[in-house]
Amino acid sequence: MILAFWICFFIIFYTFFGYGLFLYLLVSVKRLVKKPYLFSPLYDIPSVTVIVAAYNEESLIEDKILNCLELNYPKNKVQFIFITDGSSDRTPEIVSKHTEIELLHVNQRLGKMAAIKRAMPFVSGYVTVFTDANTFLNKEALIHLVKHYQNPKIGAVAGEKKIMVNQSADASSAGEGFYWKYESALKRWDYELYSNVGAAGELFSIRTDLYQPVETDTIIDDHMIAMRIAEKGYIIAYEPNAFALESASADSGEELKRKIRIAAGGIQSVYRLKRAVNPFNNPVLTFQYISHRLLRWLLTPWLMIILFLLNIMIVFSYPQSGLYLSTLFLQILFYLTALFGWYLEGRKIKLKAAFIPFYFTMMNYAVIAGTFRYYNGAQSAAWEKSKRK
Repeated sequence: MILAFWICFFIIFYTFFGYGLFLYLLVSVKRLVKKPYLFSPLYDIPSVTVIVAAYNEESLIEDKILNCLELNYPKNKVQFIFITDGSSDRTPEIVSKHTEIELLHVNQRLGKMAAIKRAMPFVSGYVTVFTDANTFLNKEALIHLVKHYQNPKIGAVAGEKKIMVNQSADASSAGEGFYWKYESALKRWDYELYSNVGAAGELFSIRTDLYQPVETDTIIDDHMIAMRIAEKGYIIAYEPNAFALESASADSGEELKRKIRIAAGGIQSVYRLKRAVNPFNNPVLTFQYISHRLLRWLLTPWLMIILFLLNIMIVFSYPQSGLYLSTLFLQILFYLTALFGWYLEGRKIKLKAAFIPFYFTMMNYAVIAGTFRYYNGAQSAAWEKSKRK
């Protein structure tokens, strides 16, 4: 029982903190023995196609179009494709007014992956950039993304996702902002070691000729598109100077809905990315993929429950043990703080110290809920528009 407790504790610690520490150590050693790839300023930048899949985004789509058209990139080398499949509001009408944009629209809504598949035959760029309709890119984003393709080993480049957080942030803002700052650090170090293990749909790019169609019922298409390229032996780079700015979820309920969908998609992707989990194919990629993704999606949230139950059993079996009394007290305190954060969230009271434990607990609950949703066949591939601040 005690052995099981410490095995659970180690895996949980490794998943959320240990991997980051170990990764930073490996990267620090690598910096001493190998210099980073040097980009040439004389690089002839390639043609680019920017794809935006939008569903009922009439309140934002005009701003998104203007943001795209203001990107710092030669106009004769960039193509914009907007897909508005299934939109029942004015989104297609607004896009159609801009002659610089190629509009693809059908009334049927089959999901984001189906929309992307339909758009790919129209792509003319050497590099394809995917970005969400509700995010806004910095003007130099395309320039920073494409420079990585000077390296023939690079097959995809992930940009950075930034969450707008103000001083009076609630749980969804404070928790999501903190989470993405930590994720961004892990992604930088992952790339320094070898490769990223996925990409966020807010902003990522691929070498167009490496695009491999994925199943139409794919839930997290961005992750699958990038990882299929990594499975071929190419590297997924990370570029923090190309970023997508996005407001946080409207509330923790909206954030929970989004996280459950991602968790269901994560379980689905595990079954479909068989080469990524095969260490004989690429041992470094497998190590990164298991450490950064699979433990979070498959194991650790369940181990948090087991750890708590084991701690209770140990305390009842060895009531004089100060160590296990302390670990149980700390666990109870953490979950009570998370519960307090949930209480404050419901009453619109701002206290970041309670919101971060709440967000962490909610994130792990979402994995469990997403697992049940996937195995029950209850998760649709059609992208769900989240309410944002």
